[in-house]
Amino acid sequence: MSDISTYTSRTAKLSCSAKQFYDFATDIRNFIQFISTDTFSNIISEKDSLSFQVNILGTVKLHIAEKTMYNRIVYNGENQQVRDFSLIAGITESERGNAEVNLTLQAELNPMLKMLAVAPVNRFLAALTDEMEKFTGWSETKG
Repeated sequence: MSDISTYTSRTAKLSCSAKQFYDFATDIRNFIQFISTDTFSNIISEKDSLSFQVNILGTVKLHIAEKTMYNRIVYNGENQQVRDFSLIAGITESERGNAEVNLTLQAELNPMLKMLAVAPVNRFLAALTDEMEKFTGWSETKG
């Protein structure tokens, strides 16, 4: 039997407003700005979907499943090992007007896979939040 496993990132403090982040991140083609080509290959992106190859997992497919304006974006995904998972970007705005983003990955995993996934998933979320904080081209969208 599988349970829903939840992994949560630290809160990333970005150099843009919540609106800028939302507008940028709801075009999934822009998501590739936050992933390393050293880790991912065969990246195919369209406005609402993204596919890429990860050495350990194989092909991962993401698409936007839900959008709540300036507050939340849900990307649903799948691959051969994990049939259904969600990457959720929770968006808030600080008193200074900058976006703060918290990433949550939820997946239905069997106990063995759950145990093996903890470290890689946490590294993945940490890398995404680090790249988001470094990024400055929020107005340079693909759309």
